[in-house]
Amino acid sequence: MSRVAVIEDDHPTSNQLRAWIEAARPGIMVDQWFSRDDAEAAIARERYDLVVLDIELGRERHAGVAIINAINKRHATPVLVVSAMPATIYRSIMKALDAWDYLQKATFEEADFVETFLEILRAAPVPAPAPSAGTAELSMDPLRQRTPMWRGQRINLPLTAQRILAALFARRGQVISYDELFDVVKSGRNRDNIRKHVSTIRDAFREIDPDFTCIENVPMRGFRWTDGE
Repeated sequence: MSRVAVIEDDHPTSNQLRAWIEAARPGIMVDQWFSRDDAEAAIARERYDLVVLDIELGRERHAGVAIINAINKRHATPVLVVSAMPATIYRSIMKALDAWDYLQKATFEEADFVETFLEILRAAPVPAPAPSAGTAELSMDPLRQRTPMWRGQRINLPLTAQRILAALFARRGQVISYDELFDVVKSGRNRDNIRKHVSTIRDAFREIDPDFTCIENVPMRGFRWTDGE
């Protein structure tokens, strides 16, 4: 069952969003939070499939920015921002923070919200259980910095690329955000550099397996190791 959080300090608006969500997806679980502290505590405690978030909470003009950063550090949960801030200014800001979409209050109808909400919910990755050791085709020991093996063949990778590969494979089925990958590299902590490392990894795998597709790009968010199917 899907579980979403509505983080909005205005109670009537929060209740309206909840009603739209529940009507659009019967049986869905909706948690409502009205302050930054309560929202951050819930995010640390729960794993949500989607978060609907206002930027201003109480007297904190940019509380939503802090909450998005907290979300990205933990689970990279999809975020739909619903705010009165001008979309012409804040949509690009929220995208840069890895929010999935932005709706400006008083400029959209129920149908617009529901369509956007459902589109994000369908596109959001579902964490997959890790395969058993007997079925995993990749073997590596990043602690000992040994060359990784794919289907019994050695993969030639620089050390930084090995670290990124290890991070992706350790949490296979989950999206690993750019911020999390920044912690893996020692220099060049920017998205372009991460993408170059991932490209190097893919090329190395395809040298021995031309059909390799196990590293998936998740737009605006990061990368995910999949089963390649």
